[in-house]
Amino acid sequence: MFDSKNLDDLAKSLFASLPTSLQNFEKDIQQKFKEVLQTAFARLDLVTREEFDVQTKVLARTREKLDDLQRQLETLQSKNKVDK
Repeated sequence: MFDSKNLDDLAKSLFASLPTSLQNFEKDIQQKFKEVLQTAFARLDLVTREEFDVQTKVLARTREKLDDLQRQLETLQSKNKVDK
């Protein structure tokens, strides 16, 4: 869901914003930041960029098919009116 390297980078950024007095506990604080971020992102039910791109392509193909079917239906309806 969310790349571990990105979580590490985000945890380090948060750590860097802490006062110097708290930076003595670097490993513990970074680990806690990482755990909190993982939990928060897990609750968000996010999708990866790859999953999003795949679904975007599927949606575009579906839209094209729908447009084709709409044109076919309109053609058949106009032929039906002429035949009557």
